[in-house]
Amino acid sequence: GESWETDFAQTNAVLGEQFFDWLVVDHYSLDSRWESAMRKFSHKIMVIDDLADRMHDCDLLLDQTFGHGEEEYTNRVPKNCVLLTGSDYALLDPEFSKLREFSLIRRNSSKIEHLLISMGGIDQSNATGKVLESLRYSSLPNNCRITIVMGDAAPSLDNIQLQAEGLTWPTELKVNVTNMAQLMTYSDLAIGTAGSTAWERCCLGLPSIVVVLADNQRKIGHVLEQERAVILIKEISDAEKAIRLLCESGDKLNDLSQASRKITDGTGVEKVVLYMEKLCVGK
Repeated sequence: GESWETDFAQTNAVLGEQFFDWLVVDHYSLDSRWESAMRKFSHKIMVIDDLADRMHDCDLLLDQTFGHGEEEYTNRVPKNCVLLTGSDYALLDPEFSKLREFSLIRRNSSKIEHLLISMGGIDQSNATGKVLESLRYSSLPNNCRITIVMGDAAPSLDNIQLQAEGLTWPTELKVNVTNMAQLMTYSDLAIGTAGSTAWERCCLGLPSIVVVLADNQRKIGHVLEQERAVILIKEISDAEKAIRLLCESGDKLNDLSQASRKITDGTGVEKVVLYMEKLCVGK
């Protein structure tokens, strides 16, 4: 909520006399004015963005949204700026690319025996609770088990635990997990948002039911739906219908996995770092 000038002054106070090879900024409220002022601290500046709605003064810009191209940033960056656009450059934890091959191989079954629910760490709107309410009347197989992932700061944590205990299926609530890649690998279906975890699920070929919970997720959700990589639902209560569709058609589960795995291979970090190293040579 502060101005860019205030943010610059605060950052300036923190950095002092330090100087860096790279400054990386990921902030919707900062633009070329802040970035130009920060040039005294760094040889190069990298911007992470996905809105393409403002000017930037940077040497490298990353937009890891599937379907976004360089044309999104025409006249918004310096002419010599390197643009890395699309989900090939999605910044995923290396664990996802390590587990990708195994995850794809194990998806030769059309059964839903493990459902993963992850609606964001904080989940301020209690989307998780709404998902669980929808599942009460779903056609999940009797032998299915459910894993819920949340952060310890989620305001509805205690209520979610009570809801989980009341479900027909064995349900476990996990808090502050550090093995999300492994959890996704061993899941057969996920219910989640169209945020950054969408790329993680795609990397592992995990079939997903997706809901948009924020404006910056809207385009991601619709693009993934167009690619038939997810089932996009308008309301969380529609999760029950989506599960019924998947249970009735085993091919649909496999189709989602095949389409989603084409979105990203999980090696975006390596690709971005290579560009950063190249641009820093000679400075």
